[in-house]
Amino acid sequence: MSLTSAVLEIEIRIPLGDSLKAKRSVIRPILDGAHRRFGVSSAEVDLQDDWDAAVLAFATVSGSPSQVDDVLDSVDRFVWSFPEVDVVSTERYWVDTA
Repeated sequence: MSLTSAVLEIEIRIPLGDSLKAKRSVIRPILDGAHRRFGVSSAEVDLQDDWDAAVLAFATVSGSPSQVDDVLDSVDRFVWSFPEVDVVSTERYWVDTA
């Protein structure tokens, strides 16, 4: 069986971020919610010391490239649904599992 995996990286701005504690209160529901709802691995991967910005990454593995696409598309829409954040950019990276 051939596996397909990909990572979705999303840079966000948090306009009302005035402390690292406030930032965590915004990004934790995004990371935890994506993990629970879509079964992805999730983490803050950059800009950890910025109060008003973060780079979040979500990874998934499947036997089908279309399933990977569907899951990451759903995660992308999920992140966009949070009014507390502004999405700056998104990038999808396919991972070679050979």
